[in-house]
Amino acid sequence: MLEINETIRIPESEWEWSFVRASGPGGQNVNKVASKAVLRWHLGVSPSLPDAVKQRLSALQKKRLTQEGDLVLSSQRFRDQEKNRQDCLDKLRDMILQALAVPKPRRPSRPTRGSRLRRLAAKRHRSATKESRRQPEAD
Repeated sequence: MLEINETIRIPESEWEWSFVRASGPGGQNVNKVASKAVLRWHLGVSPSLPDAVKQRLSALQKKRLTQEGDLVLSSQRFRDQEKNRQDCLDKLRDMILQALAVPKPRRPSRPTRGSRLRRLAAKRHRSATKESRRQPEAD
């Protein structure tokens, strides 16, 4: 059971684990032990998350979603299979916590009178500078 906060808990029965041989450190042991952990979680049918959180999570993690809607996480940071498994769960918890935060809606604002006046003054100044660089007209 992965506990995200007081209200959201994800049972282990919703995940599929697979373990493969990892690249990287390990010496001769790397050729014998499947220490890389791969976590698959079918996000669409999971009853553990509210729909709004599912949508934000899928929008934030587009690259990790498959065509079928599975969220795929992998970890091979450690030489130990159990540590890599825990690392995957930590990554998942961080992703869900990030998706739980509701983004603040943007409220459009209008430029102030002072900012409009400063912009126009800067344009006049720039125009005068360029005007002074011109060749005088021959009459």
